[in-house]
Amino acid sequence: MRPAVLFPLFRPLSSLPGLGPKLAKLAEKLAGPHVVDLLWHLPSGVIDRRFSPKIAEAPNDRVATLTVRVDGHVPPINPRHPYKVRCTDETGVLELVYFHARGEWLQKQLPVGTTVVVSGRVEWFHETLQMPHPDAVTTVDARDEIEPVEPVYPMTAGLPAKTLRKAIRAAVSDVPELPEWQDAAWLARQGWPTWHDAIRRAHHPDDEADLAATNANRKRLAFDELLANQLALALVRLHQRSLAGRAVAGDGTLRAKVTAALPFQLTPSQRTSLAEIYEDMAAERRMLRLLQGDVGSGKTVVALLAMLNAVEAGKQAALMAPTEILARQHAESLAPLCDAAGVPLALLTGRDKGKARQMVLDRLASGELPLLVGTHALFQEDVAFKDLALAVIDEQHRFGVHQRLQLSAKGRAVDVLVMTATPIPRTLTLTAYGDMDVSRLTEKPAGRKPVQTVTVALDRLEEVAAGIRRKVAEGARAYWVCPLVDESEQLDLAAATERHAFLRATFGDRVGLVHGKMRGPDKDAVMTAFAEGRLDVLVATTVIEVGVNVPEATVMVVEHAERFGLAQLHQLRGRVGRGDKPSTCLLLFDPHLTETARARLKTIRDTEDGFVIAEEDLRLRGAGEVLGTRQSGLPEFRLADLAVHGDLLAVARDDARLIVDRDPDLATPRGQALRTLLYLFERDAAAKTLRSG
Repeated sequence: MRPAVLFPLFRPLSSLPGLGPKLAKLAEKLAGPHVVDLLWHLPSGVIDRRFSPKIAEAPNDRVATLTVRVDGHVPPINPRHPYKVRCTDETGVLELVYFHARGEWLQKQLPVGTTVVVSGRVEWFHETLQMPHPDAVTTVDARDEIEPVEPVYPMTAGLPAKTLRKAIRAAVSDVPELPEWQDAAWLARQGWPTWHDAIRRAHHPDDEADLAATNANRKRLAFDELLANQLALALVRLHQRSLAGRAVAGDGTLRAKVTAALPFQLTPSQRTSLAEIYEDMAAERRMLRLLQGDVGSGKTVVALLAMLNAVEAGKQAALMAPTEILARQHAESLAPLCDAAGVPLALLTGRDKGKARQMVLDRLASGELPLLVGTHALFQEDVAFKDLALAVIDEQHRFGVHQRLQLSAKGRAVDVLVMTATPIPRTLTLTAYGDMDVSRLTEKPAGRKPVQTVTVALDRLEEVAAGIRRKVAEGARAYWVCPLVDESEQLDLAAATERHAFLRATFGDRVGLVHGKMRGPDKDAVMTAFAEGRLDVLVATTVIEVGVNVPEATVMVVEHAERFGLAQLHQLRGRVGRGDKPSTCLLLFDPHLTETARARLKTIRDTEDGFVIAEEDLRLRGAGEVLGTRQSGLPEFRLADLAVHGDLLAVARDDARLIVDRDPDLATPRGQALRTLLYLFERDAAAKTLRSG
């Protein structure tokens, strides 16, 4: 159960002053549904109202707070002109300027003869000081109501800034005193405040310096969030480890046949990764390992050898891919190797129906079929294994953790190997896959030719098309990827359809088009036509799958490359260079580039190392954008910025490990406080694991 001390923070936003049903909805869209979400919505700027000059001393274009006497109202002759209120002090005249204002309301607010305090940006206009639409107007007695330093928050349309500030102020004043969950010695060494003080000061900044990610209050809050993340992962991992496993070790006969049939030697990192996997499988605990390897680094072979280790021990193994095309491709590339070893292999996708499907299910249930490759179809109720020992999951970020568990529930104490071709920066690996051990494939397989990467301005489109025509005449095939336009499927489609029409004028009907709106079978049909050489050019939106393997494709054109992340560009480039011919990747860019976009394109041009690219992507774009966290199941951090707080993440991981080693049930006083931390950051699932044991 969530501790009672946190109940006030998990009230709905509509319980805060000023947030009625309509505005609460807007605030929820901005920050989240609970009061605590507004605490995590930190200011991005400040307005300093402490500067209080006399009228004559006020500089142009600066925020100032002035004490003045109201001398008269000057209503406009023409409704298009502004309403002015003339004010003075002993040094000069100030005009308050209002557009589209109601005269009676202003006369009530600013009665002639009264002294008022006004705050806002002032500007000199024809020798007269003006303040258009003051931010605050109050009596001298109520001067304290004007915040000397006003926090500025990221906003959403329709929600007044004043209302949001008032709601956040109320949320901050409701913050309860919570037990300290940080190690006292570490806290003292860092010179950090308590959580309560840190959250209060973060929302009451004194100046711009207080907004920096390196400020002590912000670092304290970031570390709390990172510790909650790492502790949750450590508890889940502990729970996984405590579940009974079983030792699986084959005799090596089938693996030897496959290794002999390979047209190349295994790379050193493939051998290292396999040794780690075999050791995990032989242990009496469950394996949960992430295999990271760049496009074409040979993950599938590692997966097959791991699966054969289970088959040698008389068990079954399954490989699950996120799409039908990928599953089909895995099955096709593994088939000749399985034949060499004399091991039956079958494919199961959502498209398989009737007798053929039933036959696969029967052979699976009897144990006659040791290896299965498939899509989400593997989760279906009627898919039953005789003895599943290893589940391999490809492109993990397309599947949630619950799906990983669903597949491993198909057997007893199933070992899980997760693969990704998306090189993930080390810091992100920790936050997303901290519950797993990690193996990395760092070399390219022998025989892979480097891809020549060229950047070309978009205004040379005709030249690019002509160049591709020459390549196609020589027998090449080309991909042409159109950009994501403002995340709108409609516009994406328009861009791709338009480009498809443009290229058809050049290549006739040997140009195909695939996009996200197409039905699976239609998409597959176009991809197959391209793979088999019935199409020369394939125009695609970003749906062009990771892992699509067409060795004859040697040209990749990416239009508006500046709109893609580095990891995405690297993935797309990995679609070519898979055969024995030299390949080219053309990045077409809009000549009006930002500095960051220029730096991104330079990185992709200068290196083919996916891990270097991933680290640079994190540095340039921040964690939220890398891999597009929204789709990838990576945690979204509200307070921590991994590009700045990476060192704190490492400390949080070490601290979490230490906590779990010494106090696995979080039973000590610090452990109890840490439970509160987990609930505060809504890592309830981890807290519940403690109870479910």
